[in-house]
Amino acid sequence: MLSDSNALAWVRRDDERLLLKWSVASDRFERLAFAAELTAWLGAQGLPVSAPLPTLAGEVQVTNDGVSMGVQGIIDGVHLSVEDADQVRAAGATLARLHDALRSYPMRDAQHEVLSPPAPLTQQVSGWLASEPSTVSPQTRDVLGQMLERVPADLPPMQIVQGDYRAANILCAGTEVVGVLDFEELRLDHRIVELARSAVMLGTLFRDWGPVSVSVREHFLDGYQAVQTLTDEELRW
Repeated sequence: MLSDSNALAWVRRDDERLLLKWSVASDRFERLAFAAELTAWLGAQGLPVSAPLPTLAGEVQVTNDGVSMGVQGIIDGVHLSVEDADQVRAAGATLARLHDALRSYPMRDAQHEVLSPPAPLTQQVSGWLASEPSTVSPQTRDVLGQMLERVPADLPPMQIVQGDYRAANILCAGTEVVGVLDFEELRLDHRIVELARSAVMLGTLFRDWGPVSVSVREHFLDGYQAVQTLTDEELRW
Protein backbone atom coordinates (compact mmCIF):
# COMPACT_ATOMS: atom_id res chain seq x y z
CA MET A 1 0.00 0.00 0.00
CA LEU A 2 1.35 3.45 -0.95
CA SER A 3 -1.34 5.73 0.47
CA ASP A 4 -5.05 5.89 1.18
CA SER A 5 -5.69 6.41 -2.55
CA ASN A 6 -2.92 4.47 -4.34
CA ALA A 7 -1.48 1.00 -4.06
CA LEU A 8 0.69 -1.50 -5.88
CA ALA A 9 1.25 -5.25 -5.82
CA TRP A 10 3.73 -7.67 -7.34
CA VAL A 11 1.99 -10.46 -9.24
CA ARG A 12 3.01 -13.34 -11.50
CA ARG A 13 1.85 -14.51 -14.90
CA ASP A 14 3.36 -17.95 -15.38
CA ASP A 15 7.10 -17.24 -14.83
CA GLU A 16 6.80 -13.51 -15.56
CA ARG A 17 6.89 -11.00 -12.71
CA LEU A 18 4.54 -8.05 -13.09
CA LEU A 19 3.69 -4.91 -11.15
CA LEU A 20 0.04 -3.92 -10.73
CA LYS A 21 -0.64 -0.28 -9.81
CA TRP A 22 -4.06 1.11 -9.04
CA SER A 23 -5.61 4.29 -7.76
CA VAL A 24 -8.97 5.45 -6.47
CA ALA A 25 -8.01 9.15 -6.67
CA SER A 26 -10.51 10.05 -9.39
CA ASP A 27 -9.05 13.53 -9.86
CA ARG A 28 -5.84 11.81 -11.07
CA PHE A 29 -7.45 9.40 -13.54
CA GLU A 30 -6.97 11.61 -16.61
CA ARG A 31 -3.32 12.22 -15.74
CA LEU A 32 -2.71 8.51 -15.07
CA ALA A 33 -4.19 7.59 -18.46
CA PHE A 34 -2.07 10.21 -20.20
CA ALA A 35 1.09 9.09 -18.39
CA ALA A 36 0.45 5.47 -19.37
CA GLU A 37 -0.09 6.37 -23.03
CA LEU A 38 3.03 8.53 -23.12
CA THR A 39 5.19 5.91 -21.38
CA ALA A 40 4.00 3.23 -23.81
CA TRP A 41 4.90 5.56 -26.69
CA LEU A 42 8.39 6.14 -25.25
CA GLY A 43 8.88 2.41 -24.90
CA ALA A 44 7.96 1.97 -28.55
CA GLN A 45 10.68 4.51 -29.41
CA GLY A 46 13.26 2.30 -27.68
CA LEU A 47 13.67 4.40 -24.53
CA PRO A 48 14.43 2.54 -21.26
CA VAL A 49 11.11 3.10 -19.51
CA SER A 50 8.77 0.87 -17.56
CA ALA A 51 6.18 0.69 -20.30
CA PRO A 52 2.66 -0.48 -19.35
CA LEU A 53 1.42 -3.76 -20.77
CA PRO A 54 -1.72 -3.47 -22.93
CA THR A 55 -4.90 -5.35 -22.23
CA LEU A 56 -6.38 -7.71 -24.81
CA ALA A 57 -8.33 -4.68 -26.05
CA GLY A 58 -5.13 -2.67 -26.40
CA GLU A 59 -5.68 -0.34 -23.43
CA VAL A 60 -2.67 0.60 -21.28
CA GLN A 61 -4.68 2.10 -18.39
CA VAL A 62 -8.10 0.80 -17.42
CA THR A 63 -10.74 2.60 -15.36
CA ASN A 64 -13.50 0.47 -13.91
CA ASP A 65 -15.82 0.82 -10.92
CA GLY A 66 -13.98 3.84 -9.52
CA VAL A 67 -10.50 2.37 -9.91
CA SER A 68 -7.77 3.22 -12.42
CA MET A 69 -5.33 0.33 -13.02
CA GLY A 70 -2.25 -0.49 -15.05
CA VAL A 71 0.24 -3.35 -15.27
CA GLN A 72 3.98 -3.08 -15.93
CA GLY A 73 6.80 -5.57 -16.30
CA ILE A 74 9.57 -5.79 -13.70
CA ILE A 75 12.92 -4.30 -14.72
CA ASP A 76 16.00 -5.94 -13.24
CA GLY A 77 18.31 -3.22 -11.96
CA VAL A 78 19.42 -1.24 -8.94
CA HIS A 79 18.81 2.38 -8.07
CA LEU A 80 21.27 4.87 -9.48
CA SER A 81 24.27 5.51 -7.23
CA VAL A 82 25.63 9.06 -7.34
CA GLU A 83 28.95 7.60 -6.16
CA ASP A 84 29.35 6.02 -9.62
CA ALA A 85 30.41 8.74 -12.07
CA ASP A 86 29.68 6.53 -15.09
CA GLN A 87 26.12 5.91 -13.90
CA VAL A 88 25.65 9.64 -13.30
CA ARG A 89 26.84 10.48 -16.82
CA ALA A 90 24.58 7.75 -18.22
CA ALA A 91 21.66 9.25 -16.31
CA GLY A 92 22.38 12.65 -17.86
CA ALA A 93 22.57 11.15 -21.34
CA THR A 94 19.33 9.22 -20.80
CA LEU A 95 17.52 12.38 -19.68
CA ALA A 96 18.71 14.13 -22.85
CA ARG A 97 17.33 11.31 -24.99
CA LEU A 98 14.03 11.42 -23.09
CA HIS A 99 13.78 15.17 -23.63
CA ASP A 100 14.51 14.75 -27.32
CA ALA A 101 11.73 12.17 -27.67
CA LEU A 102 9.25 14.06 -25.46
CA ARG A 103 9.71 17.19 -27.55
CA SER A 104 8.16 15.36 -30.50
CA TYR A 105 5.34 13.63 -28.62
CA PRO A 106 2.08 14.18 -30.56
CA MET A 107 -0.17 16.28 -28.32
CA ARG A 108 -3.95 16.31 -28.49
CA ASP A 109 -6.10 19.26 -27.47
CA ALA A 110 -7.56 17.45 -24.47
CA GLN A 111 -4.07 16.83 -23.07
CA HIS A 112 -3.43 20.54 -22.59
CA GLU A 113 -5.77 20.37 -19.59
CA VAL A 114 -3.44 17.80 -18.01
CA LEU A 115 -0.30 19.74 -18.92
CA SER A 116 -1.07 23.36 -18.10
CA PRO A 117 1.98 25.59 -18.65
CA PRO A 118 3.69 27.08 -15.60
CA ALA A 119 4.35 30.76 -15.01
CA PRO A 120 7.29 32.25 -16.96
CA LEU A 121 10.62 31.17 -15.49
CA THR A 122 11.67 34.69 -14.47
CA GLN A 123 8.36 35.13 -12.66
CA GLN A 124 8.78 31.80 -10.86
CA VAL A 125 12.20 32.73 -9.50
CA SER A 126 11.31 36.31 -8.61
CA GLY A 127 8.18 35.11 -6.81
CA TRP A 128 10.25 32.65 -4.80
CA LEU A 129 12.76 35.35 -3.85
CA ALA A 130 9.93 37.70 -2.85
CA SER A 131 8.67 35.07 -0.41
CA GLU A 132 11.94 35.52 1.52
CA PRO A 133 12.62 31.77 1.99
CA SER A 134 14.13 31.19 5.42
CA THR A 135 16.86 28.91 4.07
CA VAL A 136 18.36 31.71 1.93
CA SER A 137 20.24 34.61 3.50
CA PRO A 138 19.35 38.22 2.58
CA GLN A 139 22.75 38.57 0.89
CA THR A 140 22.13 35.51 -1.25
CA ARG A 141 18.68 36.78 -2.20
CA ASP A 142 20.23 40.06 -3.32
CA VAL A 143 22.81 38.26 -5.47
CA LEU A 144 20.15 36.02 -7.03
CA GLY A 145 17.97 39.05 -7.71
CA GLN A 146 20.84 40.77 -9.50
CA MET A 147 21.53 37.63 -11.55
CA LEU A 148 17.85 37.41 -12.46
CA GLU A 149 17.99 40.90 -13.96
CA ARG A 150 20.72 39.77 -16.37
CA VAL A 151 19.37 36.40 -17.55
CA PRO A 152 18.39 36.15 -21.22
CA ALA A 153 14.71 36.34 -22.09
CA ASP A 154 14.89 33.91 -25.02
CA LEU A 155 14.67 30.22 -24.22
CA PRO A 156 13.63 27.23 -26.34
CA PRO A 157 9.90 26.47 -26.08
CA MET A 158 8.53 24.53 -23.14
CA GLN A 159 7.95 20.83 -23.66
CA ILE A 160 6.85 17.76 -21.75
CA VAL A 161 9.35 16.73 -19.07
CA GLN A 162 9.44 13.63 -16.87
CA GLY A 163 8.83 15.56 -13.65
CA ASP A 164 10.60 13.39 -11.06
CA TYR A 165 13.99 12.36 -12.44
CA ARG A 166 16.09 11.18 -9.49
CA ALA A 167 17.73 8.04 -8.12
CA ALA A 168 14.47 6.56 -6.80
CA ASN A 169 13.15 6.47 -10.38
CA ILE A 170 16.33 5.47 -12.24
CA LEU A 171 17.40 1.82 -12.43
CA CYS A 172 20.88 0.84 -13.61
CA ALA A 173 22.65 -2.38 -14.60
CA GLY A 174 26.36 -1.73 -14.42
CA THR A 175 26.91 1.67 -15.99
CA GLU A 176 23.77 1.51 -18.15
CA VAL A 177 20.39 3.04 -17.33
CA VAL A 178 17.89 0.24 -17.90
CA GLY A 179 14.74 1.77 -16.48
CA VAL A 180 13.20 5.18 -15.88
CA LEU A 181 10.16 4.84 -13.64
CA ASP A 182 7.13 6.90 -12.64
CA PHE A 183 5.99 9.42 -15.24
CA GLU A 184 2.98 10.39 -13.14
CA GLU A 185 4.48 13.81 -12.32
CA LEU A 186 5.08 14.73 -15.96
CA ARG A 187 4.48 18.38 -16.83
CA LEU A 188 5.15 21.16 -19.30
CA ASP A 189 8.32 23.10 -18.54
CA HIS A 190 11.67 24.19 -19.93
CA ARG A 191 14.10 21.29 -20.16
CA ILE A 192 16.69 23.23 -18.14
CA VAL A 193 14.30 23.40 -15.18
CA GLU A 194 14.20 19.60 -15.01
CA LEU A 195 17.92 19.38 -15.75
CA ALA A 196 18.76 21.79 -12.91
CA ARG A 197 16.38 20.22 -10.40
CA SER A 198 17.55 16.71 -11.23
CA ALA A 199 21.21 17.70 -11.10
CA VAL A 200 20.75 18.87 -7.51
CA MET A 201 18.33 16.18 -6.27
CA LEU A 202 19.74 13.27 -8.28
CA GLY A 203 20.81 11.24 -5.24
CA THR A 204 17.39 11.27 -3.57
CA LEU A 205 15.83 7.89 -3.01
CA PHE A 206 12.89 7.88 -0.59
CA ARG A 207 14.13 10.34 2.02
CA ASP A 208 17.02 12.78 2.58
CA TRP A 209 16.38 15.36 -0.13
CA GLY A 210 19.77 17.01 0.27
CA PRO A 211 21.77 18.21 -2.76
CA VAL A 212 24.53 16.17 -4.37
CA SER A 213 28.12 17.35 -4.74
CA VAL A 214 29.44 19.71 -7.40
CA SER A 215 31.27 16.84 -9.14
CA VAL A 216 28.03 14.84 -9.43
CA ARG A 217 26.26 17.82 -10.98
CA GLU A 218 29.13 18.28 -13.44
CA HIS A 219 29.13 14.59 -14.47
CA PHE A 220 25.35 14.74 -14.93
CA LEU A 221 25.54 17.85 -17.12
CA ASP A 222 28.44 16.36 -19.12
CA GLY A 223 26.36 13.26 -19.85
CA TYR A 224 23.39 15.36 -20.91
CA GLN A 225 25.42 17.59 -23.22
CA ALA A 226 27.12 14.59 -24.82
CA VAL A 227 23.67 13.90 -26.34
CA GLN A 228 21.91 17.30 -26.39
CA THR A 229 23.91 20.53 -26.43
CA LEU A 230 22.35 23.37 -24.45
CA THR A 231 22.00 26.78 -26.03
CA ASP A 232 24.06 29.71 -24.72
CA GLU A 233 20.89 31.12 -23.14
CA GLU A 234 20.14 27.86 -21.38
CA LEU A 235 23.69 27.62 -20.03
CA ARG A 236 23.45 31.15 -18.64
CA TRP A 237 20.26 30.20 -16.83
